[in-house]
Amino acid sequence: MAIERLRVLRELADRGTVAAVAQALSMTPSAVSQQLKVLAREAGVPLLEPDGRRVRLTDAGRALVVRADEVLAAMDRAVAEMDSYRGSPRGQVRVALFPSGAALLLPAVLKELADSGVDVVARDEDVPPSEVPRLLADYDVVLTHRDERAASIGGPRVASRVLMREPIDVVVSPDHRLARNGAVVPAELADETWISVHGGFPVDDVLRSIATVTGVQPRIAQRLNDFTVIEAMVATGYGVALMPRYAVRNPNLVMLRLAGVRAARVYDLATRPNAAKRPAVATVLAAFRTAAQQVTGADS
Repeated sequence: MAIERLRVLRELADRGTVAAVAQALSMTPSAVSQQLKVLAREAGVPLLEPDGRRVRLTDAGRALVVRADEVLAAMDRAVAEMDSYRGSPRGQVRVALFPSGAALLLPAVLKELADSGVDVVARDEDVPPSEVPRLLADYDVVLTHRDERAASIGGPRVASRVLMREPIDVVVSPDHRLARNGAVVPAELADETWISVHGGFPVDDVLRSIATVTGVQPRIAQRLNDFTVIEAMVATGYGVALMPRYAVRNPNLVMLRLAGVRAARVYDLATRPNAAKRPAVATVLAAFRTAAQQVTGADS
């Protein structure tokens, strides 16, 4: 089986449609379809089946995608090994990060890599953890976050590593009735007006946990994913919010520890399986670990 045809199959698994694969690989849709037909003949079994006006992978197709990941990873490692004979790790590593994680860690990561020969191309991607497999079609490393009670996103086609844990606190304005408490329990928050994030993100997961403990559905006035905007609204007394501890920047806020609820988000670094065997990717992962230790060590 030709490696390039295996790459086309993997792209279809990642992107979902022939049109999306064609755009990603700078091919025509008909050329993509032809490559997939040839690959099916080489495999000797159907790899695709109709799904309405589209196609989807058969069981054999999904199994072959996992092997395609292994083959393509081996090719990447071969290139990296040849690079190693020329000296230190080098090459470009594409990294996706959620915005608040990028603000917290990316400057330290880039500083750590300044003389490494590794070129990081970073982009902010604010998506729930369920979207990470899709992102790995375009990125080598994805920094994502999840509620600490949620399952790992790792699987047959995703390698996931826990990077750090960040507590989630309640933030209020200085003149709020709870501002001098230091810590609060969920029952004290039952009547509050909340400013939260969109559903599917760790902060909203914690808010739902509060609702479970109190038996009261939170009154959510606004849903915004920009923590800077949330901070500004809380500081003016518009409501209260849950905020990851290291993301708080506004000095006009009071942070209260949330007692009685497991309240934290976990940072995960996701790659394709075996991607960390590439020296450049391994170097980037190590830089993230160093940056995370600097943050959590300062808080301990």
